[in-house]
Amino acid sequence: MSRLIIKVCGMRDPDNILEVAALTPDMIGFIFYPKSPRYVKGSKLEKWLASPASISLQGVQRVGVFVNAEIEDVLNRVHDYELDFVQLHGEESPAYCAELMNLWSMTSMRRAELIKAFSVGDGFSFNEVAAYAPFCKWVLFDTKGQEYGGTGQSFDWGLLESYKGPIPFLLSGGIGPDSAGALDQLQHPLFAGIDLNSRFESAPGVKEVQKIQAFLSLINKT
Repeated sequence: MSRLIIKVCGMRDPDNILEVAALTPDMIGFIFYPKSPRYVKGSKLEKWLASPASISLQGVQRVGVFVNAEIEDVLNRVHDYELDFVQLHGEESPAYCAELMNLWSMTSMRRAELIKAFSVGDGFSFNEVAAYAPFCKWVLFDTKGQEYGGTGQSFDWGLLESYKGPIPFLLSGGIGPDSAGALDQLQHPLFAGIDLNSRFESAPGVKEVQKIQAFLSLINKT
């Protein structure tokens, strides 16, 4: 298995973020969806990310997770939080992505690359992905639930055999400390990385650093 991109999502607490960042994941995710228990609004995170104290995050890219947000809100968050990626986790259309890209190209505002999330479940077709190819660096496949966001459960990864591209994908949904073996067996030419969240937490937004460290030592990060 080639080296996987590691994204740790749903971070809120500055001290916890620094501990996780010391493990050198590729990306850390911040959730800007008000209904999420990991929503960053009103947390200490807002001021801290804009302060010199967050300098230790250099080299770890910042991902903002949005669900059907107003485009102006996305633009402002990218600027205020110095986001490198925007992950769209709702019903955002290719036209929505095109508008974002167009606005970034027309202004001097900080821009980010796009990740589009898809909920894999009954009725989902991987054919939906191709329309996002002009706009997204990666897509993210998550388990379909009743609400937006993670379920802590895995979908049948065998379904990925039907995905022919063209966009490389990150895998999310129920990945936990016991998933290293199954991930090692997952052979797909477009499998780029994994998203870690609730199964590495002691509480919503609080990551168990030792669990993450032990897990990464089993795959490709130490």
